[in-house]
Amino acid sequence: MQNKGPSGPQGFVVQPRRLPKTEASLRVQDFGEIIVKPTPENLEVQAGRCTDCGVPFCQNACPLQNNIPDWLGLSAEDELREAWRVASATSTMPEICGRICPQDRLCEGSCTLNQSGWEAVTIGSVEAFIGDTAFDNGWVAPIRPLHERGESVAIVGAGPTGMAAADRLREQGYQVTIYDRHDRPGGLLTYGIPGFKLEKRVVQRRTDRLADGGVTFIQNCNVGTDVTLDDLRGKHDAVLLAMGVYQARALSAPGVGPGSTIRALDYLTHQNRRDLGDAEGADWYSARGKKVVVIGGGDTAMDCVRTAIRQGAASVVCLYRRDKDNMPGSAREVSNAEEEGVVFEWLGAPKALMSRDGATTSIRAARMALSEPELGKRREIIAVPGGDFDLEADMVIEALGFEPEAFADHHAELALTEWGTVVTPQHRNTQGYSTSLPGVFAAGDAVRGASLVVWAVRDGQDAAAEIDRYLRSQSQEAAA
Repeated sequence: MQNKGPSGPQGFVVQPRRLPKTEASLRVQDFGEIIVKPTPENLEVQAGRCTDCGVPFCQNACPLQNNIPDWLGLSAEDELREAWRVASATSTMPEICGRICPQDRLCEGSCTLNQSGWEAVTIGSVEAFIGDTAFDNGWVAPIRPLHERGESVAIVGAGPTGMAAADRLREQGYQVTIYDRHDRPGGLLTYGIPGFKLEKRVVQRRTDRLADGGVTFIQNCNVGTDVTLDDLRGKHDAVLLAMGVYQARALSAPGVGPGSTIRALDYLTHQNRRDLGDAEGADWYSARGKKVVVIGGGDTAMDCVRTAIRQGAASVVCLYRRDKDNMPGSAREVSNAEEEGVVFEWLGAPKALMSRDGATTSIRAARMALSEPELGKRREIIAVPGGDFDLEADMVIEALGFEPEAFADHHAELALTEWGTVVTPQHRNTQGYSTSLPGVFAAGDAVRGASLVVWAVRDGQDAAAEIDRYLRSQSQEAAA
């Protein structure tokens, strides 16, 4: 498609990238999304910056292989309904991925404009706008299968993997039941990701669509405790394990003990429950008036520091053992945090927690340095002799990443990797989501380990396609 920006076929040259955000001093006062919704006119201008380069690096960098150039071109021409049709063909959650994907590391990072020295097209913002417009105008069709099938599928986990799989399976007419430990569906979309990145109404309308389409949600159900995997296998024709990874990696250092630190997900869950209107519990965490130190450098750490700022912390410091260029989290989130007043203590590793009268007062940290770069290797971190320093802290949040829980508890014959993730053909570098148990499949973080929501959506959709093939083959064998 030819670029039709307001300055002609080469309009992208003179039209700068614009992704308006609420000014930092205002946005930290609440938990609303910080990206300002563009006007249709501004959206057309930004979408029109796409050069239609012919080699869709943006699409190749997207785990979902979204047809980005086409829906950008359609948006630039104000053909938003058709843009929605194209966007939703490859993704069950465009409006969610448009908000929370680390586009700077994926599609926008690979954008031809970005690679050639111009700033990237605002792909994520356009994708979210297309999705929101589709919901606002009733273009999001309800799930109404052409033919109902008799087979049923159990999905363990109501997060993005389970939701994506349920969407595709229900469209094929399968009877789908999702079992989830929480009181609301959505998984980390509901309880892990803060409202300033993803407002809960956006997740709610997706789960409502699934329920309206005939998907059954069984909440407050912990598979392995309240119901066994064998129970599900006996009741359903196929099972998909999509439970994610929730076990926090723990800090090991002198002074760390019960109550001395807070796990990141517990902290974020409490604030998300506030945003959802739940009555606050006496044990819920708040950073108001406190000196907060968050340990870690990923996107979860960024969620924690930015939440603490909004809760009214006296100070917020992010302690990370590497430098800014080597953080695992999104550069966009680091920039947002800096704008909002978070202080970063780079090249610092926690060494001990200091306390007085049973309360944490500070963190002793070691100053670190990075080893010389080696081709194909991540730089090592080395303690600097005599470089110890102290950070005042009366609230310490651990954001060190997540590991699989004891999946073996679900079934003794369920094969696991040495890291505790579920074994599938992907671990042998081949396609597939089957496990060591007949009729049981696994996808998302349960297989990959902690990863991105966009990969969870991709895995859920692909696993649904494999389950569909499996059940159809079983039906054909039974009829033979």
